[in-house]
Amino acid sequence: MPTLLLLRHAKSSWSDDGLRDFERALAPRGQWAAPLMGAFITEHDLTPDLVVCSPAVRARETLDLVVGEFERQPEIQFVDDLYLAAPADIIGLLRGLAGSANRVMMVGHNPGIQALARILCQGGNEESLAALTGKFSTAALAVIDFEAPWGEIGPGLGRLALFATPRSLASTARP
Repeated sequence: MPTLLLLRHAKSSWSDDGLRDFERALAPRGQWAAPLMGAFITEHDLTPDLVVCSPAVRARETLDLVVGEFERQPEIQFVDDLYLAAPADIIGLLRGLAGSANRVMMVGHNPGIQALARILCQGGNEESLAALTGKFSTAALAVIDFEAPWGEIGPGLGRLALFATPRSLASTARP
């Protein structure tokens, strides 16, 4: 059964007004949250076979910190079209890139990542669905299971297995 991990990039910095949106790096809070999510993925045996990541600086930095917590290195692809992509475009990318991978993680941006999760998930954990509908915070992770192969995934065909945020995982206050 294919599993999709949707990870929004971690909190980015707005401290340099001269940077284009694409060039913004992670803020200290993002540097704290990304490894926390990577450890969560590892602890729950969710390490992906393939990662498809936006090439934006904040997405790449998030990925580096998340993957640094993995016990094995997944295949990684940076895809320009994932930067600020709409849900239909992300589904098209996924159908074309997932291949034989059992578990795929996409690292991207809102509003596309949250909208995609909402569109794909017909059912699943009610508490997680409610949280996902409310806010898809930075570094949040949605794990969606499918009964259909990657080439056939679409609206309403996924089941939300879990939704986690750095805040929900932290045992101490965030920095």
